[in-house]
Amino acid sequence: MEIVTQHPSGGYILEELHVGMTAETNILVTEQRIQQFAEASDDFNPVHMDEAFASKTAYRGRIAHGLLTASFGSAVVGTILPGAGAIYLSQTLGFHMPVRIGEEVLVRVSVKSVDQESARVELDCEGFVDGKLVMDGVALVRVPRRRRPAKD
Repeated sequence: MEIVTQHPSGGYILEELHVGMTAETNILVTEQRIQQFAEASDDFNPVHMDEAFASKTAYRGRIAHGLLTASFGSAVVGTILPGAGAIYLSQTLGFHMPVRIGEEVLVRVSVKSVDQESARVELDCEGFVDGKLVMDGVALVRVPRRRRPAKD
């Protein structure tokens, strides 16, 4: 595993990517994030929004939307690895544990394969809370072959 940071240009091009490149970030799940995600997605399921309701479920309290947690992977893909210019084509997801308000999610995205011919890259995406896997999946993204020339 080779940890990388954001490319100076904002995004890696296809020829710069190789298997094993990995980017990580930590994102805190807050009340505000859950509220904003509910508004953006129109998902106001009370297991996410209503403590009284959620306390009577198997989760014994409110949990974050699974797709909110998954969107943290999108943040890494769109801003760090591959970064600017990467376009999602597909994403598989598995949710293994609930994520709660106040928990910090370590998101890790790693290059799994690079197809030079189709300009497509497979990325392993994982999320951890306190070292425990909470979600995982594989993203398929299209990556630019070259950078746009700078405008004068």
